[in-house]
Amino acid sequence: MSTDDDRPEVPAVPQTRAEMRAAREAAEQEEAERISRAVAPSDQSAQGDDAPDAGSDGSAAREAAAREEAVRRAGDREVAEQEAAARKMAAFEASAREDVAATAVPAIPLAPEPVIVGAQPEAPDAEPETSVAEPEPPVAEPVDVSPPLGGSRSAPESGSAQSTRTLPSRRFVLTLVAVLGVLVLLGTGLGILSLLQGPRVTNVQSDAAQAIESSGSRVILTANQSLAAIDASQVTVEPAAPFTVDASGRSVGIRFTVPLDDDTEYTIRVSDVVGVGGGPKTELSTTFTTPPASIFLLRRDVDGDDKIFRTDLTGEKAVPVFSADKINDFRATSTQLVVAVEEKEGSTLLVMNRDGSEPRELELPGVGNVRAVQVSERGGLVGYSYSDRELSDTEGRASVLVTQSLQGDDEPQVIEVADKEASVFAWQFVPDSAAVLFIDFDGALSLVDRSSDAGVQSLGLAANIQGVSRGTYTAIVERLDGTVVELNLTDGSEVPLAASDPDYGTATTITPFPGGTLRHVVARDENGIPSGQAIIRVDDDGTAEPLVEVASTDSILQACASPSGQYAAVVIAPDLANNAYDEMLLPLPQNMETHLIDLRTGKELVALTGFDVSWCQTAPQF
Repeated sequence: MSTDDDRPEVPAVPQTRAEMRAAREAAEQEEAERISRAVAPSDQSAQGDDAPDAGSDGSAAREAAAREEAVRRAGDREVAEQEAAARKMAAFEASAREDVAATAVPAIPLAPEPVIVGAQPEAPDAEPETSVAEPEPPVAEPVDVSPPLGGSRSAPESGSAQSTRTLPSRRFVLTLVAVLGVLVLLGTGLGILSLLQGPRVTNVQSDAAQAIESSGSRVILTANQSLAAIDASQVTVEPAAPFTVDASGRSVGIRFTVPLDDDTEYTIRVSDVVGVGGGPKTELSTTFTTPPASIFLLRRDVDGDDKIFRTDLTGEKAVPVFSADKINDFRATSTQLVVAVEEKEGSTLLVMNRDGSEPRELELPGVGNVRAVQVSERGGLVGYSYSDRELSDTEGRASVLVTQSLQGDDEPQVIEVADKEASVFAWQFVPDSAAVLFIDFDGALSLVDRSSDAGVQSLGLAANIQGVSRGTYTAIVERLDGTVVELNLTDGSEVPLAASDPDYGTATTITPFPGGTLRHVVARDENGIPSGQAIIRVDDDGTAEPLVEVASTDSILQACASPSGQYAAVVIAPDLANNAYDEMLLPLPQNMETHLIDLRTGKELVALTGFDVSWCQTAPQF
């Protein structure tokens, strides 16, 4: 009887499990039939007693021949079936390669990945398969690479090798699709979650240091989605400060119309905020803290150089930033110092950093003297009163008002009225603008905006300009008849300045600040002789309270408030009878003190040696 070892060698053609099983079962069935045919004659021969020995030998020969023939036919059928299966597999792999090539991503080169192949064990109860209607793809069906019986292991055919090389591309495509799907699902989920949670703050922009120096500072809150319209009533600021709101898209901008207090924590809340597409209401909020304030003040020294100091409000950290033989005046912005230095030939106007570094000289209209220096930070301008050094009744300019860029990139411009250079008695920059309010020697009150070509606007006659309020575009002006009015510079309308409660009498100077005014009053006896002086704080509602009082032996030279109205600086010349004047272009007592006072509590913080504190818009006059 033949065994599996007697079968002829067959080529190592890759087969499916169904094809291999069908071939094996066909060979076994053929072998069983052959054995049955061979056994039947043997049994008949054994039952007959007359059969000759020769017949037995012939029967054995025939049986051997029949066995060999059956084996040959079975081997031929198996080879034929394996060849047919190989042709089917080759056709299928060619079709698969075309599909993979059509769907591959050619722009991304891929390194080949190792693919482990091997025969899989058959299921014990699997039904025999006689045909393959829809062959499985090469990725799911392992390839048999075992060597043929009796031979050495040979390399798989080219079709199988190509199938292995296309696996990485197909895996990449499937992985890429899966990753993109996850990202889409994740983005969709986050978007839905964002809509369900409502708008949230993702970024805040602010400049706390700038906020205490000047008005117009902004805090911008950026949300994670576009917002529905925001009304100013939805915004609250604690502690309270005047502001405007500008909202667009994902941003909500809060602009403070006056400077903020120093060393203070501010909280901004925007309530009932809804996304532009709807959803739940939320609150946007942020908190920031402003830094402690610092000031500049001038100390004159008749025996040495004059110095400008920078100090905190305790006076314990005073640092000199600039010195010169004679400093006539100075002003400060949030980034620069402007200093007028007095020399033999005339004045020199310098602009420098706040630490005194990198000074540069500005061009003047000629050789002459500069006084009453002021700055407009918003307009980027410096202004001053200028007089030619060579001055006579017929020649030279006297007290003309000049403005020019702080950068020094333009020529000085002299203010003109009716095409003539005007001599100016008093003037002030309008805060937060490039406009100039001035009174000429004829008493005409005028306004000119240096940022436009609108020309000079006439505002009637006036005796003095007391001050201009920050953020309101309102000036306090004394008319020729002695009445004091609040003048709206936008439309020219005016109302009388309300008296204080209690009434402390007529004020010699009035300095506005956010929330009220500082009024300098002089008490006189029955003979009209000064008996004392005081600075009265008057709130917007008229409530008045003395802030500083001095005896008749002392004199108050100036009072001004910090940008936010949090503090006041009062300049006092003590013991006036024994306090000699200096020899400057603007002569002042040699000994002067600046008293810093908390306007919210009325308590004095410190008294500093010096004057011309940088909070003041103009230098003191005596």
